[in-house]
Amino acid sequence: MINNYDIIVVGGGHAGCEAAAAAANLGSQVLLISMDLTKLAQMSCNPAIGGVGKGQIVREIDALGGYTAKVADLTTIHFRMLNTSKGAAMWSPRAQCDRMMFSVEWRKQLEAIKNLYLLQDEVIKIDIAGKFIKGVFTKSGNYFTTKALILTNGTFLNGLIHIGKTSFQGGRIGELPSNGLSDQLREIGFEVGRMKTGTPARIDGRSVDFSKLIEQKSDILGKFSFNCNITTLLKGKSCFIAHTNKAVHEELKKGFSDSPLFSGKIKGVGPRYCPSIEDKVHTFWQKESHQLFLEPDGDSTYEMYLNGFSSSLPIDIQLNALKLIEGFENVRILRPGYAIEYDFFQPTQLYHTLESKIVPNLYFAGQVNGTTGYEEAAGQGIIAGINAHLKINEKKEFVVKRDVGYIGVMIDDLVTKGVDEPYRVFTSRAEFRILIRQDNADERLTPLGYLLGLISEQEYFRFQDKYRKIDELSKFINSFSIEPSEINPFLLSVGSAEISQKKKIKDILLRPEVFLLRMIKEVEVLRVKLKDFFEVEIIESAEIKIKYKGYIEKERLFAEKYDKYEHITINPDFDYLRFESLSTEARQKLSRIKPQTIGEAQRIPGVSPSDINVLLVYFGR
Repeated sequence: MINNYDIIVVGGGHAGCEAAAAAANLGSQVLLISMDLTKLAQMSCNPAIGGVGKGQIVREIDALGGYTAKVADLTTIHFRMLNTSKGAAMWSPRAQCDRMMFSVEWRKQLEAIKNLYLLQDEVIKIDIAGKFIKGVFTKSGNYFTTKALILTNGTFLNGLIHIGKTSFQGGRIGELPSNGLSDQLREIGFEVGRMKTGTPARIDGRSVDFSKLIEQKSDILGKFSFNCNITTLLKGKSCFIAHTNKAVHEELKKGFSDSPLFSGKIKGVGPRYCPSIEDKVHTFWQKESHQLFLEPDGDSTYEMYLNGFSSSLPIDIQLNALKLIEGFENVRILRPGYAIEYDFFQPTQLYHTLESKIVPNLYFAGQVNGTTGYEEAAGQGIIAGINAHLKINEKKEFVVKRDVGYIGVMIDDLVTKGVDEPYRVFTSRAEFRILIRQDNADERLTPLGYLLGLISEQEYFRFQDKYRKIDELSKFINSFSIEPSEINPFLLSVGSAEISQKKKIKDILLRPEVFLLRMIKEVEVLRVKLKDFFEVEIIESAEIKIKYKGYIEKERLFAEKYDKYEHITINPDFDYLRFESLSTEARQKLSRIKPQTIGEAQRIPGVSPSDINVLLVYFGR
């Protein structure tokens, strides 16, 4: 067995898989150590990828040369583009995937990477000499040396599972936790906290009366990856909407006295935006009903996931409450819902590269940083993998800025603000969301992925060809004028006012009720002239650029103004405590977080504009 590696990745979840793949594809010799190699990138909760803000991250990972989008597309059984009734900045792709096939496909992808090695084992101790990474010790007695270490342990660090009054150790139900690493890192100065998350019961789909539920069919077209050749081979399945009622709530309340959430047994902080059903009933006591989504777990299984019904109540309470939901009168469960507590490390202890400020060449990614969600974890994973490789090869670090990607928004939020609850990405967290839409993730990040070496020549050629077509289509729309007789029948069909003289297509497209794809299909002169532009992503991208041009330009100017402070660097050893003109809170926060730039400093909660002015005066700006 090889005992020397450039980079070791601990944990085979979504963060670990992306980190290992990125570092290995860049040329590092990488060892990925996971406690169970049959569950790589396991979907512990909902077997879904994407969602509001999350779907944007998945497309960004793909644009950089990652794998989550490709694996999702190969295993999709239900796809929807969310928020299409709103502006393009809010559109968010989401897919239900086959849970088992997702993990199988991820392993196929990893096994095809030349420099990547897999090992089923558990890391029990990190070899740190004088605060420098030397290697890791494993449970089976192995010792491996490494130049850089990436921790992506997910919910396994001192994991504790709760179901009613019953509690037992576990990283996921049926799987052992990882103990020891948290204590070791705490001893050398890391701030360690406790988080909580949960999952619903798994439902036997054969026991549900779907005629009483509202069916949600999959969109016909839709995928994550910008690679047109990757698409699912699985059959599509519908999702279904159900609702709780007063009787369900009353049944749930019977278990409140045994709930670890209310008894104080659970010490960790849970996700505000994904609360358990008992928490929703307790907090929103005036609501008589809560919406639930019954979603398939796979193409060839009857197991289903009841999104919105996460619970750690006793099993009998969970089952009795489920049977009171319309359509679930005869329901059977395959596995009860449960809550899990786990250790995390406050992310203000990291640089934007996700390298530790305390131990050089030690990186953290995923739920160990206090985040929640596969997408957030995967986004951190690829950044950690890239930067670990760059660091050990003495190359310039790679950081995604806030106006370049949601990955940048997320990491900047984590390292400058820290977390006091599980962090989840939303479009509302991004101040430049018109610039960082899901449709243009490749335009923003593929050139960077290509320069890094994660995007192949073939992929980059396809990217260039796509944007050449978008530019050509945009130029045509901006310059071509159309006769009233050619366009008026179409305008009437969409409820838009007719024109009385020739008008440019651009001016007509600015009308909110007019959409370019339909216009091209229904207006003969356009259908003939644009016969080479029938790719949906080409048409949508050109349309967005034209319809939102004013907003895009305005936001770009704001981003450039915002960016000026990012170039004013601060020495990490700068002594803030000697500046009495700074507020006490600012001195404390700046000393603890040690921002690298004035831009970072101004985003730290508790650092006021007047504090920033003091720093600017000191630095002669």
